[in-house]
Amino acid sequence: MAKINFFQGQTDLLELMQDKDVESLKNEQIKEIQKRIMEFFNVKNIHFLFGSGTSCNAIPNMKGLFKEVNEVVDLLGGEIKDELDSIIERIENKENLEEILGILYSNRIYLDKFDKLKDELKICNELIKTIEDTIFYKINVDLNKTEAKEALKTYQDFYSKLALRNKDLSRLNIFTTNNDLLNETALDSLNIHYINGFGGGINKFFNPALFNYTFSKRMDTSIEKFEPVENMVNLYKIHGSVNWIEDNSNSNTFFKIREVSFPEKLEESERNILVYPTPTKQNKSLGSPYVELFREFQKKLLEPHSVLFVVGYSFSDEHVNNIIYRALATNSTMNVVILNDVEHADISKVNDNRIFRIWETLDKDEWDAGQEPIHFFKSIVNKLLPNIDANKNQDKTLKDFIAFYNENLSKK
Repeated sequence: MAKINFFQGQTDLLELMQDKDVESLKNEQIKEIQKRIMEFFNVKNIHFLFGSGTSCNAIPNMKGLFKEVNEVVDLLGGEIKDELDSIIERIENKENLEEILGILYSNRIYLDKFDKLKDELKICNELIKTIEDTIFYKINVDLNKTEAKEALKTYQDFYSKLALRNKDLSRLNIFTTNNDLLNETALDSLNIHYINGFGGGINKFFNPALFNYTFSKRMDTSIEKFEPVENMVNLYKIHGSVNWIEDNSNSNTFFKIREVSFPEKLEESERNILVYPTPTKQNKSLGSPYVELFREFQKKLLEPHSVLFVVGYSFSDEHVNNIIYRALATNSTMNVVILNDVEHADISKVNDNRIFRIWETLDKDEWDAGQEPIHFFKSIVNKLLPNIDANKNQDKTLKDFIAFYNENLSKK
């Protein structure tokens, strides 16, 4: 039987809601969660961290990508397969492609220093290319496919609900470990402005200073008075993106990272894609975007009165985890709301009332019947998140009524 879980620290907030029939109990539990989440949306600084779970219906998660890579390498066989098997034997998380790539990048740097190891270097480079190409093709999904359309619709619903925050509050900050283009596609389709760190016209190069900018509109043509536009989102792709490439053609920029519109049309020789963050990237310029993006992540979480919603992320990346832990240790006004089953993660064992965990367990029959847990991205968007735009419309209606009432009262 399905069971919804809602914990604050180690306290079960739904423990007393038991004496009802199953359907009524579930409805009451969802209402209680909705009420708590709505309270968090009154906090000044709202951040979301998206993991692979938000796009997994359209794009394989880390485990799925590993399976795809493993199948390709098995077909190739020979020394490339031996090299991959050797790495897998030495690591704890056997299906973590990022860790595998990190080892390969480190090994390449070492092998490149010795002429007598050219054969080993060739094998290493072939394996890296195989992994990178497989990831590239699996991430560049056809958005006309059913699964991709459904995932895109969920992203669109998410931004439709939350992008129009009160202009007196800070903009919505989206941090994602995903490399796909579903966020950008959804935002473009809704005409929502977003800053992702790339500026320019035809050639858009990375510039982290852009995250401190905002779009404003003139309130009165006769005076220099402006107000921020309401539909504005900051998008931070902390693990890079399938449409980022290294480009040294512009000598007038500090960061040699360019954003392209159609990565699938790039020639293979041009496709130096930045979707593989690791401390041992090929050179300094490739490491720079990640350094800046993680710094922005840390800076935002240290802002007073912040809440971080964690969706589809399993706490398997120590780089990301450490930033969250550091923020919790430093920022006493920060809350973390984890919408995922992370019972295996260290954060689930911490008894801190600023940490909230929401997830649902289903039995096999319910999975087979097509039910979806409350912590899946689609259910979160449709069942738990408030419609900020609707709330704003209610506020406008109230203000219009008060203005109408005061006007008629003065006439009397």
